[in-house]
Amino acid sequence: MKVNEAELVISAVRQEQYPDGHLPEFALAGRSNVGKSSFINKMINRKALARTSSKPGKTQTLNFYKIENSLYFVDVPGYGFAKVSKKEREKWGNMIETYITTRKQLKAVILIVDLRHPPTKADRMMYDFLKYYKVPCLVVATKADKIPKGKWASHLKTARETLEMEKEDEIILFSSETGEGKDKVWASLMKRMDRPE
Repeated sequence: MKVNEAELVISAVRQEQYPDGHLPEFALAGRSNVGKSSFINKMINRKALARTSSKPGKTQTLNFYKIENSLYFVDVPGYGFAKVSKKEREKWGNMIETYITTRKQLKAVILIVDLRHPPTKADRMMYDFLKYYKVPCLVVATKADKIPKGKWASHLKTARETLEMEKEDEIILFSSETGEGKDKVWASLMKRMDRPE
């Protein structure tokens, strides 16, 4: 998909702030600092629409990015970040859970993991949570440029096995630096929107 228009529409903390309408939504989940903002910017050909930060725990709201007036990316707070108070983490957890389990426009959750390392315990919990609520899931293994090409297959296998992924779930190798996997991710999202590419 060629993206010419993209904008941050709202940063929401409550259901009544979610955008109206019926556009399909894709939520991005992943631990803090895994590269969700870089993923969004690469997918929409922007340098800095989604603000990247070297400081984990920066996203504290549900950020709705409208793309080409045809879908939303919804960036949710990263998990697994220790420096935030327990109370704050619970608040984020409830906000994310409410959104993921009740939002009718949500077509799938894009779970972003770091290809260089096996998925964390928190990644597994998120995957299991999505499976429990029967929320469609696409796993994107990013930072592929940091690993020699010859090792990609074994790293993907490790990620799939660690998450105990179901056969039908897709895992796509991705790099925000080189754009590797970008077209594959768009193709997967278009299918989930019931639209040809």
